[in-house]
Amino acid sequence: MTEIEQVRRGRRTRWLLAALAGVAVLGTGAVVVVARVAAGSADEGPPPAAPVETVEVTRDDLAEQAKVDGTLGYGAEREVAGRKPGTITWLPGAGEVVDRGEPVYKVDDKPVPLFYGVVPFYRELGEGAGTGPDVKVLEENLRDLGFGGFGKPDEKFTAATATAVRKWQKSLEQEQTGRVAPADVVVDSGALRVSSVSAKLGGEGTGPLLKATGTERVVTLEVEVAKQGMFKTGDKVDLSIAGGKQVKGTVSAIGTEVETDSGEENAPGAEEKPKVAVTVTLDDPATAGFDAAPVEVVVTTGQREGVLVVPVGALLALAEGGYAVEVVEGAQRRLVAVDPGLFAGGKVEVSGDGLAEGTKVVTTS
Repeated sequence: MTEIEQVRRGRRTRWLLAALAGVAVLGTGAVVVVARVAAGSADEGPPPAAPVETVEVTRDDLAEQAKVDGTLGYGAEREVAGRKPGTITWLPGAGEVVDRGEPVYKVDDKPVPLFYGVVPFYRELGEGAGTGPDVKVLEENLRDLGFGGFGKPDEKFTAATATAVRKWQKSLEQEQTGRVAPADVVVDSGALRVSSVSAKLGGEGTGPLLKATGTERVVTLEVEVAKQGMFKTGDKVDLSIAGGKQVKGTVSAIGTEVETDSGEENAPGAEEKPKVAVTVTLDDPATAGFDAAPVEVVVTTGQREGVLVVPVGALLALAEGGYAVEVVEGAQRRLVAVDPGLFAGGKVEVSGDGLAEGTKVVTTS
């Protein structure tokens, strides 16, 4: 009789093998717990030996993964405010896309076009304006719209820059002043997709006009601050769109602002957990299939290559602490203490004295 059979069949002490739901860090699986229970009757005979299921220890690669809910869309909205005094005479419609040089809105029938850039115009630019990063934004946009002649865009406003500005103004049928005021253009990081319009025709050209997003479909998700380490910019993730289509994506941005109010209704007594926004770009945007849809994001949080693994059901959590597997050697069985490593896909990485690929162990799964 083996050591395990002795502890399981003794008249004075019985041991109960109970399969409990065990949850490892970001992994799941059943762990068998060996626990002492009440002594049995002296008159009870030994229970019949039950057949056991065995499995061989294998060498495999493990990938630990976590799932987070996200939303397919065009990314976070941002408000576009007008700074041009006058009467609004034209506005784009929801869903329309505004590219570089195209009007975002019109005031007194004069277009206020979109320029790409990260530095908004904060002063009037013209001869005598000196240097600054806003000048470079102006020259980059003039060049890309076909109004160059000042050389490589830089931060210096020259007479050649003023000439290019006049040509651009002529193309818009505007007064050719050679000067650009902050209210004359809208500067944003790229093309805009109008999501909603709040301003009205005939209204004042200053103040909030509309909300817009980028034009690229992305997946956004809110991740608890405590778990944001799961994501790193550039990481590859798997996406399940609307519970069906499987596509690949790349983590493109991780927010730096912590949000404490998600707008979701919490269970009574539950505290709102601070979260950060994570953005995932589809590797092939054409595969999205929808403009908006729920998305399940699967991220790999840990990997181990070429390690010894067993089914989670083969892992014994000992009542006195620690873990073991039950090794089968012919008609004999014995416990071998192990150190569990990564849990993934119903398997667990194990290491222990004498444990090798091909070793047969008892399992419940």
